[in-house]
Amino acid sequence: MFKKTDDSRTFLYVLLTLVGICAGLTIGSWKNLCSDCPSVAQIRTFESDQTSKLFSHDGQLLVEIGIERRTPVSLETLPEHVYQAFIAVEDKRFYQHRGIDPLGLTRAVLGVLTGRNRGGGSTITQQLARNMFEDQIGFERRVIRKLKELQVAFDLESSYTKDEILEAYINEINYGHGWWGIQTASRNYYGKNASELDVAEAALLASIPNRPAFYSPFVNPKNAESRRNLVLSRMVQEGFISENEADSYTQMPIPTERATPTNTAAPYFEEWVRQILDDRFGSKLYTSGLRIFTTLDVGMQEAAELSMKEGWDRIEARPGFEHAKFADYQQAMASENPQVDSMKYVQGLLVALDPWTGGVRAMIGGRDFRFSKFNRATQALRQAGSGFKPFVYTTAIANRIPPNFVIVDAPVVTLQVDGTEWRPSNYTEVFEGPMTIRTGLQKSQNIVAIKLADVVGLESVVQTARRMGIRSEIEPFPSTAIGAAEVIPLEMAEAYSSFSNEGTKVRPFPILKVEDSQGRTIWDPRPERTQVLDPLVARIMVSMLQNVVEAGTGATAIRVVAGLPTEVAAAGKTGTTNDATDVWFNGFTPNLLATVWFGMDIPEEIRPLATGGGDAAPVWGNFMRRVYYGDPNAEGSSFQTPLLPIPEPWPVPEGLSTRQIDRTSGKRSSEWCPQNNQIMELFLPGTEPEEYCDTEDISRFRIPGIN
Repeated sequence: MFKKTDDSRTFLYVLLTLVGICAGLTIGSWKNLCSDCPSVAQIRTFESDQTSKLFSHDGQLLVEIGIERRTPVSLETLPEHVYQAFIAVEDKRFYQHRGIDPLGLTRAVLGVLTGRNRGGGSTITQQLARNMFEDQIGFERRVIRKLKELQVAFDLESSYTKDEILEAYINEINYGHGWWGIQTASRNYYGKNASELDVAEAALLASIPNRPAFYSPFVNPKNAESRRNLVLSRMVQEGFISENEADSYTQMPIPTERATPTNTAAPYFEEWVRQILDDRFGSKLYTSGLRIFTTLDVGMQEAAELSMKEGWDRIEARPGFEHAKFADYQQAMASENPQVDSMKYVQGLLVALDPWTGGVRAMIGGRDFRFSKFNRATQALRQAGSGFKPFVYTTAIANRIPPNFVIVDAPVVTLQVDGTEWRPSNYTEVFEGPMTIRTGLQKSQNIVAIKLADVVGLESVVQTARRMGIRSEIEPFPSTAIGAAEVIPLEMAEAYSSFSNEGTKVRPFPILKVEDSQGRTIWDPRPERTQVLDPLVARIMVSMLQNVVEAGTGATAIRVVAGLPTEVAAAGKTGTTNDATDVWFNGFTPNLLATVWFGMDIPEEIRPLATGGGDAAPVWGNFMRRVYYGDPNAEGSSFQTPLLPIPEPWPVPEGLSTRQIDRTSGKRSSEWCPQNNQIMELFLPGTEPEEYCDTEDISRFRIPGIN
């Protein structure tokens, strides 16, 4: 029989043994439980996902790209009442505990046991742990999740200061509507930076993360206001503000709609940029907070949007337009049973770029990005129409065929491979007899372009087009000379840059540079410039294309309808395909180039007698007028005042010679020919005419509408 003292010692020994065993089991269970918890090293190197931001060329924010929209801010930049609001409502003993608040935890446990609430009691550190490592910890209400959360919270407290934890917390948490971090929330709820928040605004933002959907002022304004006022009362209890201040702040209204506009400035452009960056940076684009500076000019984009809208409205109001109007399509989409398959409406595009650098200043890839994300500027293959003819004339000039070269505009018949005959005609179906190729381009005569292509060789024409930037497939068929080939519109813009840029083509590009979240440049794309034409050849072509704007197929639309003053030097070419399925204007000034196109997605007649001169050229002219002169009537726009200075006209470079010629016969002027029919022509050295015009030429070369 044991003595009492021995019994006590034995009991104590057994108890200690059991406690040791339990402790060992607990430690083992804890280690096993947190085997997938993040390590201290992972915690110390953790970086929150950040959206990448696209900026215009002058630094205006265009759009954010990413999974969680977040822009971190430093605690030092925030007024103290901002973070005091979070401490008051979420964790008033934050600066006293080491990751776990015993009083708060006890209150939460008692609440669960008594059924008075479903939990709570998590400190700011615990909440941060859960938000940082959601995959490892989870969000379901389970004891295991709480234990994991505690482990990570302890590691956070040992790795960071309290201020660092608080800063990470307000930058990490969800404020609803896909907005993460206080800066993004502040911009979207109040339209201001977090550093500018007043006490009432800070209290509202501190109230939302508890239950973002339930306390969103946009969804449940009464809940949001009640929770905001609770935060203010807690701030009074903690001595952060006075009762009088709280009373005044509770009278402040709460926001009921988003402060930042939801519509992006240039959705087709932004999506084009996103695809380029996705190919280069992959998932880093969506999580690493890149800063992408683009070539977009917001004012030009707005001017392009308005000019294109006017163009669409004008086309839909034309006699003979029988397709559904876009308003009909929108109405059908809004109906309970939309019949969108049968709805066809006219589409269009405008792309503008700096002809010297290739930087894209504006891009519209379709009628409305919400209904069609297909970017017609970068992806569509459309027949070029007469916009292709300048490649024929460029080939001729490069082969020392001068602008005064005469071709007879008369019927031509070509035998096809299948034995049929091809009998092309001019748009007006009128043949005008002998004319210079300058006049042929000015009047866009199909027969002149076809015969000139036959003179220089279609293979040479195709090579010229490819060299200038047309990468789409081009077959050397006779109809190619008048634009039967399908091309991508952005390639047309690239090719036309060769004219204005002294024979150097520039590849259109949208990105100036990319910075990482620390402001270090990680990609600095350089403009791709390639000399493709003799500068003298390019300058003669500019002169010939100026005729189109001043006296040819684009003159009335640009100078009269659009009202672009003649002091703006301009050149370009209209384009109209067979059956009026595509209408174009490709044009440029010394410091800006733009391509405009209209058509149906499935090619068919837009309307009877649709033309590039009547439908596309006015849009180009209106866009250019707004760029160079502003639009005082466009209230609130970025183009009320001029966006670009009016450029000096293209100079005539040394190396070109000039001659006064008779524009009908192409011969040198003389006293025997009308003085009002004389023009100063440009020539490559050695191609100047020697013969003088005489009375016989007056009758032989009389061309209706010219003499």
